Amino acid sequence: MENGDAAGEKRSYRKGPERRTQIVSRAIQLFATQGAGASLRAIGEAIGVSHAALRYYFATRDELLLEVYRAHEARTYECPASEEVSAVAMMERSAEQNRAIPGLVELYATLTTDALQAQRHPVTREFVRARFQVVRADLAERVRAGQRSGAIAADIDPEEAASLVIAASDGLQLQWLLDPEAVDVHRTLALLERLLPGANDGPAGGVEPGSSN
Repeated sequence: MENGDAAGEKRSYRKGPERRTQIVSRAIQLFATQGAGASLRAIGEAIGVSHAALRYYFATRDELLLEVYRAHEARTYECPASEEVSAVAMMERSAEQNRAIPGLVELYATLTTDALQAQRHPVTREFVRARFQVVRADLAERVRAGQRSGAIAADIDPEEAASLVIAASDGLQLQWLLDPEAVDVHRTLALLERLLPGANDGPAGGVEPGSSN
């Protein structure tokens, strides 16, 4: 624990948001290199914060992990849908940024795994489900932009394409965590973009979105 930290914990409680932000920043630094496998008590010890202080701001480990991921994602992946970046290129950008922070990729994998256990991790489940909805909506709009420009065939369902891109990105990053020398997430996602047919690549080109033909 840092010198003077324990003595100042009660005073720091009054700082509220400032102290909470400081804890999250320290946790991001920890998770970036070590992942998120530790208990709440062990995390507190590693970042120099007493268990009591950590519990004051975060009642459970799930709450801390979610706040760390929200803060990390807000810092790193801001890219408005209005920016002219394709759905696949958007995920390529995220994957490239993640190369330097494998621990936070592991944190994401931990959250998605925990989300499958609804009884034990209800808050995490809702966060991950809502996040997928937001990401799908953003990527689907990028697919529609590609269709309007002629880069993507009009008969491809934008929501389904968005789900496919997310599945590819998440699955590739998991493989990369397990065997980084064998998997190049960026290059493989670039291949996925090449596989999406353009508006003039065969009979699909003249079909309007939503057409049954």
